[in-house]
Amino acid sequence: MNSIHLQQTLPQVFADRNSIVSDIWHQDLFFRKGKMYLIEAASGTGKSSLCSYIYGYRNDYQGIINFDETNIKAYSMKQWVDLRKHSLSMLFQDLRIFTELTALENVQLKNNLTGYKKKKEVLAYFEQLGIADKINVKAGKLSFGQQQRVAFIRALCQPFDFLFLDEPISHLDNENSRIMGEIITAEVERQGAGVIATSIGKHIDLPYDHIFQL
Repeated sequence: MNSIHLQQTLPQVFADRNSIVSDIWHQDLFFRKGKMYLIEAASGTGKSSLCSYIYGYRNDYQGIINFDETNIKAYSMKQWVDLRKHSLSMLFQDLRIFTELTALENVQLKNNLTGYKKKKEVLAYFEQLGIADKINVKAGKLSFGQQQRVAFIRALCQPFDFLFLDEPISHLDNENSRIMGEIITAEVERQGAGVIATSIGKHIDLPYDHIFQL
């Protein structure tokens, strides 16, 4: 996938609002592979909704979202499964961690499906992000910031054309945020991928090509 094209897209819940001032909603906008984008937003402006629309979890929006000029509402479930394995990787704000599984088991769930990373690479990510000692701890026992890093590692365990990061550093200190940024930069360069990150304040430091106000 080389592009994501939003055409006059707007959450249906916003349809009654007379004036929407946004760089994203009700615009004709492309996100292109190989570029980095930051979407800054206030709470309640539809930031997480946008991620869910693009990932195919929700379709309660007006307008059109195209992947390479194909309307995503036309995709079958099989096509979505393939996209989520090979083209789209998402770090959701709510993480979607399995609390009864260990930190490593959460990551292996994804990596066993894709076979994308070697175990030593996965363990190296845990080491880099300061949670090597949490590998065999059940995720429910981890702090939110630790879970955030586990979910981030899981998001890297697949090929992707676009990496979506919904408030990826909301509970991280500056050092872990910096390390995460370095890992992302290296991985997207390796894959030639695009990045779309969201923030309601503190944002991950990346060399963004465009910054939008939602």
